[in-house]
Amino acid sequence: MLEGKVVLVTGAGGGIGRDFALAMAAAGAKVLVNDLGTSVKGEGASGGPAQQVVEQIRAAGGAAAASTDSVADWASANRIVQAALDSFGRIDAVVNNAGILRDRFFFNMSVEEWRSVIDVHLNGSFYVARAAAPHFKAQESGCYVHMTSTSGLVGNLGQANYAAAKLGIVGLSKSIALDMAKYRVRSNCIAPFAWSRMVGSIPTETPDQQARVEKLKSMQTAKIAPLAVYLASEAAREVSGQIFGVRANEIFLFSQNRPLRSVHRDGGWTPETVASHAMLALRAHFYALDRTQDVFSWDPL
Repeated sequence: MLEGKVVLVTGAGGGIGRDFALAMAAAGAKVLVNDLGTSVKGEGASGGPAQQVVEQIRAAGGAAAASTDSVADWASANRIVQAALDSFGRIDAVVNNAGILRDRFFFNMSVEEWRSVIDVHLNGSFYVARAAAPHFKAQESGCYVHMTSTSGLVGNLGQANYAAAKLGIVGLSKSIALDMAKYRVRSNCIAPFAWSRMVGSIPTETPDQQARVEKLKSMQTAKIAPLAVYLASEAAREVSGQIFGVRANEIFLFSQNRPLRSVHRDGGWTPETVASHAMLALRAHFYALDRTQDVFSWDPL
């Protein structure tokens, strides 16, 4: 499905990103494998993970090149895109997958923990996407696949930084889809459910946490790749601005924010009538403080 395409995958040295890179190559794409080689918390750096994926793709008869630049800096993000152009002469798809975790309850979260996660996930997605945009615009074709999370779409404990970044990516993706539609450039999001190195840092101190992790362990990262390959292909040329989820053998289409109900009061509102009228009428439609495991309560299929 991707013969002749060049696909850039960030955070492709392991986990979901590695499976994306391998699947893109198996579908015929030339792949720029980007990975800084850091820990889950963004510490350290190594060229090994990216190069190992490149060698695996080449051993299978595919074409790949490695990049070890960081997505979290505008200049280095441009170098990542340029590496794809230098290696393969063009770029057709960007998969914004790179990420780190710095989980902590909001009331204890440091500014550094907030900023580092926003820099990699949200700023990094913008930087790489923006660096590729002039090339997509000039060739009047291109595709973005961004990784979001139910931590932002639904909610989770101890992840204010991650949730804010992942919900911000949804807004970024929709804006890209709207702004670049006339150039036939698409942008979509995937919320993955799978056991990976990042998910492996989830605490398992309580029975509830342990049960959640056991469910995640049954979901393979490779199950997410087919949707990403499809979205990067011409078969998805009319699919843009959407939010998908993959959970084992299930694929979800997520809703997007729209008004649920309205109330009107002739002459306007006072704080007292908001309390006695508006909130009474709207309360039945309030959302509970759900977490991901509350909404997706059944076992993976």
